[in-house]
Amino acid sequence: MKSYLWPRILLTGKNGQVGWELRHALTTLGEVVALDREQLDLANPDQIRKRVRDIKPDLIVNAAAYTAVDKAEEEAELAMAVNGIAPGILAEEAKKLNALIVHFSTDYVFDGSKTTPYTEEDVPNPINVYGRTKFFGEQAIQAVGTPYLILRTSWVYGLRGKNFLLTILRLSRERSELKIVDDQIGAPTWSRTIAEATAGILSTGHLSLSANTAVYHLTASGKTSWYEFAKAILALDPNPTEQVCQNLVPIPTSEYPTPARRPAYSVLSNAKLEAAFGVKLPYWEEGLTRALSR
Repeated sequence: MKSYLWPRILLTGKNGQVGWELRHALTTLGEVVALDREQLDLANPDQIRKRVRDIKPDLIVNAAAYTAVDKAEEEAELAMAVNGIAPGILAEEAKKLNALIVHFSTDYVFDGSKTTPYTEEDVPNPINVYGRTKFFGEQAIQAVGTPYLILRTSWVYGLRGKNFLLTILRLSRERSELKIVDDQIGAPTWSRTIAEATAGILSTGHLSLSANTAVYHLTASGKTSWYEFAKAILALDPNPTEQVCQNLVPIPTSEYPTPARRPAYSVLSNAKLEAAFGVKLPYWEEGLTRALSR
């Protein structure tokens, strides 16, 4: 039988952007029991408890979340169940098993009023339901008193699912003009780099992680706007001849109203993560280049 650093790992959200990449990235660290929404409904507390007790993991990696930011405004109860209540239950079960829990959170816990990168010491002040439920989930884990890593990331994209990258590529083949918000600033982060960095952190082992239990920021380096991100996507498109888009137009947020407010600035400082684990993600342009070369 193979000897693993983490004998059994429970991974939730296996079909999500980050979860899909984690299924592969974590395989060298332990036996990965990966569950999707059908196998584990995070809105069902009893099912969460039963699943964890049946699997008996040494490590819980919660990559599942309710991520429909605008829809959350009308489905606040469901978003809270998945993003807010469930992480606390997972942490409670982890504590009973002496397991570590890793949970992914978001830049949207901040209100965007700063103009310099947010640190882990900045006080969250979410301005939409999604952000509020994610912050509640962070607090729920911390209240349990079990070893945890809460990893806040931002502007996540991947080569599957629903995200800005795939939306821009699709729309560039359907429309001659695209209007893109240019006054929201963040750091686009490829899901694969999140998974690789997470695996690297987890390879330091239980003792190291227990000693460094905390909230950390885990995003690509650098910053950009949605407009500049879209421009870079089109420039790096591996199939540019398929594009029909001839005009990319920068617009202010006021011209693109959405049900949920977005923070105008949500760049996160990754200095604490680098100091603790020596982990630093590449600049967002490098991540995007690598992703589209796939």
